[in-house]
Amino acid sequence: MEDKAQIQEAIKSQGEVVRKLKSEKASKDQIDEEVAKLLELKAQLGGDDGKHQFVLKTAKGTRDYNPKQMAIREKVFNTIIGCFKRHGAETIDTPVFELKETLTGKYGEDSKLIYDLKDQGGELLSLRYDLTVPFARYLAMNKITNIKRYHIAKVYRRDNPAMTRGRYREFYQCDFDIAGQYDAMIPDAECLKIVHEILSELDLGDFRIKVNDRRILDGMFAVCGVPDDKFRTICSTVDKLDKMPWEDVKKEMVNEKGLSEEAADQIGEYVSMQGGMDLAERLLQDQKMCQSKLACAGLSDIKLLFSYLQAHYNSFFHNLFPLYLFLVSLHILSLPCYSAGVAPVTAEAQNGAPGEESVSVGSVAGGGRYDGLVGMFDPKGRKVPCVGVSIGIERVFSIMEQKAEASAEKVRTTEVQVMVASAQKNLLEEKLKLITELWNAGIKAEVMYKKNPKLLSQLQHCEESGIPLVAILGEQELKDGVVKLRVVATREEAVNMFEELLVIQCWLHVSA
Repeated sequence: MEDKAQIQEAIKSQGEVVRKLKSEKASKDQIDEEVAKLLELKAQLGGDDGKHQFVLKTAKGTRDYNPKQMAIREKVFNTIIGCFKRHGAETIDTPVFELKETLTGKYGEDSKLIYDLKDQGGELLSLRYDLTVPFARYLAMNKITNIKRYHIAKVYRRDNPAMTRGRYREFYQCDFDIAGQYDAMIPDAECLKIVHEILSELDLGDFRIKVNDRRILDGMFAVCGVPDDKFRTICSTVDKLDKMPWEDVKKEMVNEKGLSEEAADQIGEYVSMQGGMDLAERLLQDQKMCQSKLACAGLSDIKLLFSYLQAHYNSFFHNLFPLYLFLVSLHILSLPCYSAGVAPVTAEAQNGAPGEESVSVGSVAGGGRYDGLVGMFDPKGRKVPCVGVSIGIERVFSIMEQKAEASAEKVRTTEVQVMVASAQKNLLEEKLKLITELWNAGIKAEVMYKKNPKLLSQLQHCEESGIPLVAILGEQELKDGVVKLRVVATREEAVNMFEELLVIQCWLHVSA
């Protein structure tokens, strides 16, 4: 009884926490987390009969998807896969878990976000954190030195989830990678083209693509007076510029990281720069940057990248191809698995209704070059140059879902083309015969699971589900050997021979 009293008191206190958060209009994520705690306490208390009650909720950082949401996701996946295939990629799959040692040491500070599994039969395993490291392991294990592949699968991270912003602990990644020894920047340019194609086709709104090269960053740090042993830690601080003002970033570099104020000020002059080919050319003429051969090599490659985009994708530049050179670290540069010749890309979509101010929704894609990663797994250290991009499908889906909710357009959750209906009673067997012929002809069709449904109910089901055609059977139609076809949207009707299934396909084409 004492335990029960304690739980009841805890429920009361937790209820007050939830009510306070709601009154303060706290974030949905924060409220949901506290509500989940309240539900767990109530489950511990049990029902009136004293039995344990299940807490019906998904695990933290995960979610269910209803049919409407899945229809939107499927559309997004089809768009992305179509683009990958258009560029000649083949697909692979890898296990959802890897040996722990495969993932260890590849993600820097983010290694703490890896899910470790309990020992099962003598192997230490972890859930995959991304698709890049398993891909590199796959290349080394199978001695593959040349492949253009895409991979769409779930990955897992013990991150602090923000569901409303599309950040989960279980989520999909959509990766496209080119592995092999090729001339500089040609594969990199195609990866940028793919990002542009996908974001344009999905119609997410305005976006811009940022590129950089670790050699430029390292060279910049060197000429600004950053000690070699502080490169990576300063890089991680500069990476916070997308979340913090420059003054706070500078304060962290000087007060916490021990960088001189003079060096910090010089870095500040460079990281505020952005531009295209013009910036690359200007930096190649910069007196300080010219002192670093590393920075000059990176800038030359970036310039080459821009020239390929201008030449090969000229039509896109006429449409203001949204590509910029940014002298900030873009986060991905701090990951150890990325090589010195990295050219990462982040695409930040701007989403807003027509006539309204657009709101930044953050990064929806990222990528880079990781020439040394495969060599980490190869017994002889043989390297396979790789470059790739990953589409942030969860963030993209969040945008698409918001657009669907704001739009009056109805989202179809099935692909049914024809509803087989009856106008009178006792025609179930005839309907089953017709629908079987439709299925055998490759036509997507369905019938109501009632012996004698009302015609109005059948027509209403078509309108609610977005089914374009109804094949109506009646006693007279059966005698005449015909079927009545009705276009649901216009109520236009035609009578055709029962056997002429191709006529229905023709109607489907017209009504689509």
